[in-house]
Amino acid sequence: MSILVYIETADGAVKKSSLEVAAFAAELGKKTGSETIALAIGKIGSDQLELVGNYGIKKVIHVASEVESAQALATITLKTVEKIGATIVVLPKSVTVDSFASRLAVKMKANMVSNVAELPDTAAGFMVKRSIYTGKAFAWVEMKSANKVLVVKKNAFSPMIGADKATIELFATTADALDNLIKVKEKIKTTGDILLTDAEIVVSGGRGMKGPENWHLIEDLAKALHAATGCSKPVSDMDWRPHHEHVGQTGVKVSPNIYIAVGISGAIQHLAGVNSSKVIVAINKDPEAPFFKAADYGIVGDAFEILPKLTEAAKKLN
Repeated sequence: MSILVYIETADGAVKKSSLEVAAFAAELGKKTGSETIALAIGKIGSDQLELVGNYGIKKVIHVASEVESAQALATITLKTVEKIGATIVVLPKSVTVDSFASRLAVKMKANMVSNVAELPDTAAGFMVKRSIYTGKAFAWVEMKSANKVLVVKKNAFSPMIGADKATIELFATTADALDNLIKVKEKIKTTGDILLTDAEIVVSGGRGMKGPENWHLIEDLAKALHAATGCSKPVSDMDWRPHHEHVGQTGVKVSPNIYIAVGISGAIQHLAGVNSSKVIVAINKDPEAPFFKAADYGIVGDAFEILPKLTEAAKKLN
């Protein structure tokens, strides 16, 4: 029995969430007595793939061809599953994975659980803890099928980092002809030093910032904390900030280690997108703002006075 972990890459590098999931899969392999092998698809340097070894993976299978459609990703992953005889596939939660994970599960005739929050309990069966209701609760799911697909939520596992390098095996396989009926004509990527989906710290602003001309206060704090910037839906609707920074139920859902909400009241739609954050900090001059009920820490006061002080304090820690 073996475990296959899917490694997602971007701009020629392995994504942080994939490194976390690699460590997750390696630990699961130890628990189940299984060999854990990684799969990377696309153009990426061997130096990047070798780094996966730091997270407990000894071998990476590399399919070097560019693959764009979800169906093609599912097919190539299935062919790799069959090549190594894997019964468990572990994937990082992402937009790309969401598009093909269920397809893969159908092809494997597997049970699938998404938003996995911690290592499965294998003491008696295969029990998986998953996040539900936008992070407000957890559910335990028993997976009874021989084949299993696990989609692990971001920041669910804190890896131990070693110094080993993984070996790389090229796998010259391709998708099936019917997998490529959909053609990608254009890709528009979000920009920024740190993307919301990969950030460990997110600083978001709301209407309490009073206008786009004040956003430098949010950006200054984010830069000092090495954080990504986000915003509430009204802010993006008014074109103060680009729509890809909109955090919430209808925007980007984030699960950083720290989420700092500045001048955001805390509507339920926004909270639904940030509830998976490990620590939430709310800054608002209204002591009755709903965000304070969800926050781990709160500061009641004027953001225009508080943010410069926080930024200066953060700079001293660097």
